[in-house]
Amino acid sequence: MKTVDICVIGGGPAGLNAALAASSGGASVLLLDNADHLGGQLVKQTHMFFGSERQQAGTRGIDIAVSLTTAVQGTPSIEVWLETTALGLYDDGVLTVECLGEYRKVKAERFVVATGASEKMLAFKGNDLPGVYGAGAVQTLMNVFGIKPGQRVLMVGAGNIGLIVSYQLLQAGVSVAAIVEGAPRIGGYLVHAAKVRRAGVPILTSHTILEAYGQDSVEGAVICQLDQAWQPIKGTEQKIPVDVICLAVGLSPLSDLLWQADCRMLYIPELGGHVAWRDESLRTSQPYIFIAGDVAGIEEASSAMVEGLLAGYVATLDIGLAPSDVSERIRAAREQLVELRSGPEGEKTRLGLAAVQGEAR
Repeated sequence: MKTVDICVIGGGPAGLNAALAASSGGASVLLLDNADHLGGQLVKQTHMFFGSERQQAGTRGIDIAVSLTTAVQGTPSIEVWLETTALGLYDDGVLTVECLGEYRKVKAERFVVATGASEKMLAFKGNDLPGVYGAGAVQTLMNVFGIKPGQRVLMVGAGNIGLIVSYQLLQAGVSVAAIVEGAPRIGGYLVHAAKVRRAGVPILTSHTILEAYGQDSVEGAVICQLDQAWQPIKGTEQKIPVDVICLAVGLSPLSDLLWQADCRMLYIPELGGHVAWRDESLRTSQPYIFIAGDVAGIEEASSAMVEGLLAGYVATLDIGLAPSDVSERIRAAREQLVELRSGPEGEKTRLGLAAVQGEAR
């Protein structure tokens, strides 16, 4: 059995920072990820981050991934297991995993679960045709493997992911026929919307996809307008010839391990679905388990990185292996989260967190 002070599950933006924070006071850390590389979604993100200098504004996600991965690999007290899947987390502080085809056990004083999120899908006729992708799959094909998913794309969803991936498709030389959004307003930042609009891509709000059609793969899509009750308006159907339909309709926290560990779970729509109850330090109802990143609620990667720091520092404080200035570091992380969640863009997250804290333990 492997024994460490702190085990971090997930090597994305939250997990990488949690591991670095946890090791800052001398704690031994084991970082696990089921991929063959660290970085999570950051390795697909070629766009520059917003926020302040503290959140690496103006830096591309792929470069942040390299920086954090290099820092982790250069920290002797952090051990990394890749191609490792967490199987079960038990109340005796033991995690079971499958690592490179081998069953292993990990004993830790504290765990930080940073497993991220999975893509949501839509139900419509023909959604099982080859050529229907989630936005994350399209990003992986293009930005990781350098493969175009097709020649002409219909993007479904005008949140930040839909807008950013549309622009990345244009940069790769792929035509974007249109972006359709069910809501009456664009959900993403206007700066992203402006980029695709300047490129001549129409963004059709109060529209949705009804059908994908084609023989052996996608040849086109049928879209229509929606009324105020989100119902299709008859007579507004139109066919759009495309060979790719990209779905950017939201994410769901990947919380299977937290359910299994018997953490108290809450359904909070503003945070993406079921999330674990947590206190202001990201400690769940199981005192030895912390959460950070999208598994705690869907937000931008900047927030995930700061949550990773907060969870990592508090976990080390629990076991008496925190750096001498840990109180200041925790205060700074909390201040950054308040800053990131301010303004109209953060209202949804603020409502979700208020709902979590409003629930008695």
